[in-house]
Amino acid sequence: MITLTEQAADRVRTLLKSQDAGEDALRIYTKPGGCTGFTYGLALDSEKPGDVVTVQHGVKLVVDPESLELIDGSEIDYVDDLTGQGFKINNPNATQMCGCGSSFRTATQAGQPGSCN
Repeated sequence: MITLTEQAADRVRTLLKSQDAGEDALRIYTKPGGCTGFTYGLALDSEKPGDVVTVQHGVKLVVDPESLELIDGSEIDYVDDLTGQGFKINNPNATQMCGCGSSFRTATQAGQPGSCN
């Protein structure tokens, strides 16, 4: 399961209210790329067949099963401090991250090449 903090949920609600396209959920996904193997993605979206769906703090969170395998147990937070603002994903499955924190590798990917190895 993925956890959405209350601060993140507040920000998602604000973003959903500003959209006219009919999105009703926050989608978190992963895709191959970056220095260490996979990158995170967040998007306003709607539920699709096969998605795992939860509702937290009044916000629908959707994730495809393949991405869930890599990010299960993660926490999505929203930070707004002196160093910047934005969503932050704390993934307990990440065993390696690139220097800028935008890509990650899990234990199941050990030995697979990344572009900055």
